[in-house]
Amino acid sequence: MSPVYKAAAQKVKLQEILEKGKQNYPFLKAKQAEIQHTENRIKSAKTDYLPALIVQDQYTFATSNSVTGAYWPNEGSAISPSGGIRSENIYTGTFGSFTTALADWRFFNFGKVKANVKSAKAELSRNQADYENELFQHQVRIADAYLVLLINQKLVEAQRQNLERALVFKRVTDAAVSSGMRPGVDSSLSAAEYAKAQLLLLESQRSEKAQRLRLSELTGTLQDSIEVDSMGFYSQLPVIHDQPDSFLKNPALRFSQAQIDVSLARSLAVRKSYLPSISLLAAGWARGSGISNKDDSYRTDFASGVGYQVYNYLFGISTRWNLTNIAKVRNDYKSEQFQVERFKELYETQKLQLDRQLREAQMQLQLSLEQARLTPVQLGAAQRAYNQAEARYQSGLTDLFTLAQSVNALNRAEIDKFVTNGNVWRALLMKAAAAGDMSLFLNQIGN
Repeated sequence: MSPVYKAAAQKVKLQEILEKGKQNYPFLKAKQAEIQHTENRIKSAKTDYLPALIVQDQYTFATSNSVTGAYWPNEGSAISPSGGIRSENIYTGTFGSFTTALADWRFFNFGKVKANVKSAKAELSRNQADYENELFQHQVRIADAYLVLLINQKLVEAQRQNLERALVFKRVTDAAVSSGMRPGVDSSLSAAEYAKAQLLLLESQRSEKAQRLRLSELTGTLQDSIEVDSMGFYSQLPVIHDQPDSFLKNPALRFSQAQIDVSLARSLAVRKSYLPSISLLAAGWARGSGISNKDDSYRTDFASGVGYQVYNYLFGISTRWNLTNIAKVRNDYKSEQFQVERFKELYETQKLQLDRQLREAQMQLQLSLEQARLTPVQLGAAQRAYNQAEARYQSGLTDLFTLAQSVNALNRAEIDKFVTNGNVWRALLMKAAAAGDMSLFLNQIGN
């Protein structure tokens, strides 16, 4: 890493990145918007408790011919001419006015509105559970990406140290070959080992930069200058507690249960939609016409037509019940019941998966801890082997191939130390993810 790059990099701790991801990640914002959408749907459903008040005012110019008999409205619209029945039609048009106010309050609906409100509230609870689950899963993804980037940063350090050792060997070997103390093949072998060390460093840097972009993507702000703080990840190992962990509070399981609740609420709303509604009705209207209601005289001017001549009011109670809708409602209800069954089976599937994930995480955590306790032994032995091989090579007691093997063994031991240590924390994170409790992971991190 160049000095300019280091200066631009900023070291951040895991808690900072978790908070940044929570505030900035677009998909989480989309889930929050969905919650707000459902909150307004509840308000909309509650407005069905209110009476409907419809007012209208119209002015017309029309004839007034009429005839005895019934007719069928045109797609719900009925043109209602009003006038005397005559032997001949009069095609002289007059102006008219008509003003109405209609109140319709469905004060008793056998729980239909209540069921719709309950369904909307269930959707709100579902969307809140969806957001909490997505937030939890996103925090797990961020923490895992953080650990992987931390491992990659350590691997870059290890490969840089390996490159420095290879460069020293190359210089020593080149000097020995130039003085005739070593055969020329040693110079070629040392050059090959040096090139190999360069390739390993470049590969580790590639992985580190790619993982850095991945982590920054999860924060909602893409950047290539983020550098994570190692915190306590390489100064300690997590402690395994003996108490059993449960997955029943996992946000994914709560979301699956919320899906069931939504489907149950919808099925209840569908079933109640068949029931009738009882309404209180009130209406008032006034009407004017260019035809006098006293002597049937015609006045074609606008002023004569818009003035009100008659006034009326109406009060009543009404019952509406679509009896033939029962077949459709019955099928819709059965369809929703199958949805309930579907979500119940998905809930059981989720439980099965979380149970397996928790057991697997516990197994991996135990084995990773055992591996992490062995890597210092491996590293110490590899360091001693390297020191001995270096001393023997400089004394002319061994060949370059043996020294190269010790260098590779030391490099492998350094890598294993960082990887196994990181895998312990990743296994603990996997356990926290399965249990649905990030505190199992976060509480063991040093500040």
